[in-house]
Amino acid sequence: QLQLVESGGGLVQAGGSLRLSCAASRGTFDTLIVGWFRQLPGKERELLATFNWDSTNTYYEDFIQGRFTISGDIAKKTVNLQMNALRPEDTAVYLCAASSTGWDNGYWGQGTQVTVSS
Repeated sequence: QLQLVESGGGLVQAGGSLRLSCAASRGTFDTLIVGWFRQLPGKERELLATFNWDSTNTYYEDFIQGRFTISGDIAKKTVNLQMNALRPEDTAVYLCAASSTGWDNGYWGQGTQVTVSS
């Protein structure tokens, strides 16, 4: 069964950048839509952006405000999330998921912690 593994999280100062990666193991996700989500402490999981391998189309939630960029690396078989101009309120667990039939039925990674200090 497909497994997703996130990496790249860590501690960064406000205004800094991080690049998160979502890699597939025990399978591939190049026929699925891959999304990056985050879960803030005490809040519901929220979608940030999606990447479609077939069309390379991307989608962003409005609140991203151009700070984050999602991309696929076919050679490394990863979907990445470049995060710039980070703010303390971006502190959260960031997760990736892959699905073709809705996120509730998708494959999810365990998440990577991002902490932004002021």
